[in-house]
Amino acid sequence: MAAPTGGTQGVSMPDPIHQFEINRIIPIKIFGWDASFTNSSLFMVIAAVLTVGFIMVSMSGRSLVPNRMQSVSEISYEFIANMMRDAIGEGWQKYFPYVFSLFIFIFVCNMLGMIPGFFTVTSHIAVTAALALLVFTSVILIGFANNGLGFLKLFVPSGVPAVILPLIVLIEVISFLSRPLSHSIRLFANMLAGHITLKVFGGFVVMLLGAGGAVSLISPLPILAAVALTSLEVLVAFLQAYVFTMLTCMYLSDALHPGH
Repeated sequence: MAAPTGGTQGVSMPDPIHQFEINRIIPIKIFGWDASFTNSSLFMVIAAVLTVGFIMVSMSGRSLVPNRMQSVSEISYEFIANMMRDAIGEGWQKYFPYVFSLFIFIFVCNMLGMIPGFFTVTSHIAVTAALALLVFTSVILIGFANNGLGFLKLFVPSGVPAVILPLIVLIEVISFLSRPLSHSIRLFANMLAGHITLKVFGGFVVMLLGAGGAVSLISPLPILAAVALTSLEVLVAFLQAYVFTMLTCMYLSDALHPGH
């Protein structure tokens, strides 16, 4: 007969990748293509509804002395307006609704992902790539619509010697075509890495508490680290929405003023 084993059974580390799993809520097939309504779709809808609902409610009873909700809306408006005014210059007003919607949608999606048990939409490259391609396509359309073939001046910097001009043009074209890649990966990678780190430190807490004995005495250390990381991740959620929007403004500036 085997001797009974003593001691406390260890607790395994929770899977930090499980939180990013896509789950079908309503299976949908369109001509053989999977167009199911998933948890990712659900949280994008929630983000859109929360954004539209907040703006409508906060601005429904506008007054000279704003309440808290109206103040938040006005501060958000001024924040994006100042960013566009500085980055784009003349003609920024026409594209304000587009840029403002991008910023608020990404920020709300990022913040929803901070709530335990909720899904982080922007931690999936498919979502961030779609947003980046939307910006990329918009820049091209706006560029040609406003400047015609003059938009191609973007790839021909002024003052470049003719000898190296072909090389510079090639570099500019490659740089332009790589914009969606860097634009999408920056947001995706930061949100993914942050949530994995939070999950790992949360797993340490569970493992140390489950170990029992003297080991459980050091469990407050990863708790404190998780709290600090959560605060940092809230800041990152805002910064990544800001960076994505700022890059969008810079790209729109290129589309409106390609020769500058």
